Amino acid sequence: MSKHHVQLLRNIYHDPPSHNLHWRDVESFLNHVGAVLEPLSGARFRVTLNRMEYVLHRPHHSNVLEPTAITHLREFLARAGVTPSRFESQDDTPA
Repeated sequence: MSKHHVQLLRNIYHDPPSHNLHWRDVESFLNHVGAVLEPLSGARFRVTLNRMEYVLHRPHHSNVLEPTAITHLREFLARAGVTPSRFESQDDTPA
């Protein structure tokens, strides 16, 4: 996993939630960890990862996720087994 993705994962799990997580970065991260993003109606996406499903809303008036959306994303990632501790050891290995 790239250092950028590891830092993004740390930011997702940071409390209080960050106010500057960009949609494209989150989308790229989800694809990198093996999630399948399926467009639904409007700005909604079904995210499937490790047999867990979640509906993620793309931001409407900006490209930055709201703190509540980040909190819900964090809960989904935890249920799917994607946590910072899982990737910490990989952070130090060369790419």
